[in-house]
Amino acid sequence: MREAAANAYSVSMDQVIAGNGSSELLGLVYRAFLAPGDSVAMMSPGFSFNRKLATLQGAQFVEIKFSEDHSLPMDQLLFGPAKDAKFILLANPNNPTGTFVPVADIERLVAKSDRLIVLDEAYVDFAPENGLRLINRYSNLLVLRTFSKSYAAAGVRVGFGFGHPEIIGRLRNIQNVFNMNVIGQAVGISVLAHRAAYADNHRHIRHERRRVTLALSQLGFSVIPSHANFLLARVPTGQDGSWWQSAFARQKILVAVFPDKGLENYIRVSIGTKEQMDAFLRAASRISRILNMSRPSR
Repeated sequence: MREAAANAYSVSMDQVIAGNGSSELLGLVYRAFLAPGDSVAMMSPGFSFNRKLATLQGAQFVEIKFSEDHSLPMDQLLFGPAKDAKFILLANPNNPTGTFVPVADIERLVAKSDRLIVLDEAYVDFAPENGLRLINRYSNLLVLRTFSKSYAAAGVRVGFGFGHPEIIGRLRNIQNVFNMNVIGQAVGISVLAHRAAYADNHRHIRHERRRVTLALSQLGFSVIPSHANFLLARVPTGQDGSWWQSAFARQKILVAVFPDKGLENYIRVSIGTKEQMDAFLRAASRISRILNMSRPSR
């Protein structure tokens, strides 16, 4: 598995670790680099699973908010609340917002920091660039990838970590030797050999993402620019995200909402086939009409 990944991504085998999805590898990072009482810095809003991993390790998590333009707040990450964190975790594109930080900005952070930077690129195949090339320039960067998103292999649990051999060795030393089964490895090796075949799906998702963004905007939603395979949108005024989630459910459409402070008025929808997105937009339009009709006239 590691040899196939090294060949596919043009790195050496000692720069690769394979696991049961990137979630297993994230867990290894927490175990390898955190002791009880330590802290980890992560961007907010972010992947809630990371809070659980920190809690299980007896560590504190420091949440740093993105700047208003969704860029990285460098001073806060380097000198502010995150200055004592053992490592900094960045998801790019971010989950759940879908926002994307240019790799040049990430490189500036890695170059200026003396701590480990963990770059979670679960959704990077839907974005314009990736940061994998940086592992050959910096010894404090770990890049995580998964086949659960852009390669439709969530159920078989295949993920990779790429970084300096010292980081990879530290993670492999505490990894269960029986971590990946033969089915997961077979699927992973097959996907690596046929990555180009998935390019059309990625292009389709990017096209549908643009189309749905425009259509939702015309219905009064405020859509955060996304580089992932989902959209996070602020619902029109009058009702919160949970109300819209229930309204969509009555139309046989499932959307996600988040309990995080500041996201109460947002919904998230995954980008699927054209037919699926047409059904979603019809439901959104129907709900909007009903909501507008129920408002008292002035």
